[in-house]
Amino acid sequence: MGFDPYAAPATNEFSKSGRTPVWPILPILPHTTAAANAIAAAASCGVICRRDNRHSERSRMDLPLTGIRVVELGSSVAAPYATWILAALGAEVIKVERPGTGDDARGWGEHVVDGERLWFHVLNANKRSIVVDLKDAAARERLLRFIADDADVVVQNMRPGVVARLGLDAETLCARSARLIYCNIGAFGDSGPLKERPGYDPLMQAFGGIMSVTGEQDRPPVRVGVSIIDMGTGMWCAIGVLAALHRRGTTGRGGVVDTALFETALGWMTIPGADYLASGAVPRGYGSGISGIVPYQAFACSDGYLLVGGANDRLFAALCDALGHPEWAADPRFAINASRVAHRGEVVAMLAAVFETAPRSHWQGKLDAAGVPNA
Repeated sequence: MGFDPYAAPATNEFSKSGRTPVWPILPILPHTTAAANAIAAAASCGVICRRDNRHSERSRMDLPLTGIRVVELGSSVAAPYATWILAALGAEVIKVERPGTGDDARGWGEHVVDGERLWFHVLNANKRSIVVDLKDAAARERLLRFIADDADVVVQNMRPGVVARLGLDAETLCARSARLIYCNIGAFGDSGPLKERPGYDPLMQAFGGIMSVTGEQDRPPVRVGVSIIDMGTGMWCAIGVLAALHRRGTTGRGGVVDTALFETALGWMTIPGADYLASGAVPRGYGSGISGIVPYQAFACSDGYLLVGGANDRLFAALCDALGHPEWAADPRFAINASRVAHRGEVVAMLAAVFETAPRSHWQGKLDAAGVPNA
């Protein structure tokens, strides 16, 4: 029938009166020692933020969202990433998963430890998980009552129309709890001709134009290697929730935060979009470079690539000095960035011919000494 926090004893972990510290995720699948060790290893590399036995209750209580309870009606990346941020800030996050398979992300990723794929754990560290059959009216009503009575925030990214059909939408839940902050994540937003369409990160990278400025010219489309749309939308959600919590501290009332994957894609395209409006030319990819700054790209050295950030005229002059060609900075064709952009091919060819003569470490030492950003 699903979860029932109210039918449990007062010591139930979901009891408002007796909250327990936020645990790492309690998965539907066994949380094996090997998987836990892998997550801890990722955390030590700065990949995830995970509280465990090494962190005292005092340090946990110092986090800014301690005492805030978040219910996640989400799956995949966007909603889990949003609540992962909130959990890292101290919120107690309770993730609601479907019976049987749970979050789709449980099946994602190529690396498996003791039968579990780790993408799910990276996106859901610092949370607790419960199983609710949302098709069961009684279980759904208990979840609704739990949210109304005990939750501060709801974050959801179900397919369009699903939460309304289930009675778990913002209008229904906020009517039962005036202090509730409800965050929607959709593909194209809640209005317009595309509002009912679902969406995934690569679809939005294509639809929003990001793939047109990624990769090399006259080559097949390339997506950004990470889920930049999903994760960016998750960040907008977290920002919106934080703003709503701040306002609730003044007014005592919650509200609704609406986000969309497509809006995030458009947000990343501000500069290419402005270039298009100014020129009428469809933006294209420059590989590791960028349209409006030269040199600002990777160059092949004798043993690998080095990315050089000559982002202004002073840095270009310092770069020329470091490479043994100070005369380049005085050449009218290259003296200012606008001229270098107009003569991109010549600038890149000159620099490439120098960089290929020595290994990366040689050039890194020279550029570091000259104060020219590189990686």
